[in-house]
Amino acid sequence: MVREQYLTTTDESGSLAPVTEYLYMIGIYGWRKRCLYMFVLLLLIILVVNFALTIWILRVMWFNTEGMGYLQVNADGLRLEGESDFLFPLYAQEIDSREDSALLVHSSENVTLNARNANGDVTGSVSVGPSQAEGFGQHFNISSNHDENLFYADANGAVVGKGKLRVTGPEGAFFEHSVRTPLVKAVLNKELRLESPTRSLSMNAPKGVHVKALAGNVDVTAHFDIQLHSTAGLLILDAESVRLPTLPVGEARTSGTSQNMYNLYEVCVCPSGKFFISRAGVSSTCGENQDC
Repeated sequence: MVREQYLTTTDESGSLAPVTEYLYMIGIYGWRKRCLYMFVLLLLIILVVNFALTIWILRVMWFNTEGMGYLQVNADGLRLEGESDFLFPLYAQEIDSREDSALLVHSSENVTLNARNANGDVTGSVSVGPSQAEGFGQHFNISSNHDENLFYADANGAVVGKGKLRVTGPEGAFFEHSVRTPLVKAVLNKELRLESPTRSLSMNAPKGVHVKALAGNVDVTAHFDIQLHSTAGLLILDAESVRLPTLPVGEARTSGTSQNMYNLYEVCVCPSGKFFISRAGVSSTCGENQDC
């Protein structure tokens, strides 16, 4: 807005002459001024609302100087109290529970733990689902609290570190291939059965195979033949008595059939317990063919 102001001055002839002087007044008037006030008021309202929302969020999320609610931030990492739900993957180097409680990981679908290398490739994984648990890696190791190896498995085989492997299932244990162990023993007051339903069962050892029953019997049953073979040694039956109750009994032959006696033999026993056979005759021929 410009306002004109007229002043009178005296010239050289002594007459009065008017002089025009312009005064510039700077400001906002009218509807512009009202719009400016409305805009400032709106900014003030937005500032108050933002401040109130910030205070509300701080109170709802329980922000404090140590962290956020049950989540505390310290020099060792994060400390979380109570139960928490994670909607997306959780990346952590180490997860520990409190000293007086256990660590529980629960999911309605499955729980998967992955280990990755520097390139981001998965090198080991453990997945627990509703119906099964799966895991893969280069090797699997279980240790005790004293850092003793309890179980180890890799591509070459499995090793049980403790002195005993106990199978408590009612059907026992099924092995598709060979088993190498120094001792197979049954539970106290239970029977030990080694069985092969459709194939053969063999026990091999470089220094001997010992079968003992300290308070019972040893039964060996086969559908066909039972063979006891020693390549460079003796077969010793050490017992109070040795019985063969189901041996067939031969029939007495007449003298006319003496030519068939050359195909018959008798079993002889030495004082040392050694068995040998001798060609049968009318009387015993063990004394004639002694092989003791």
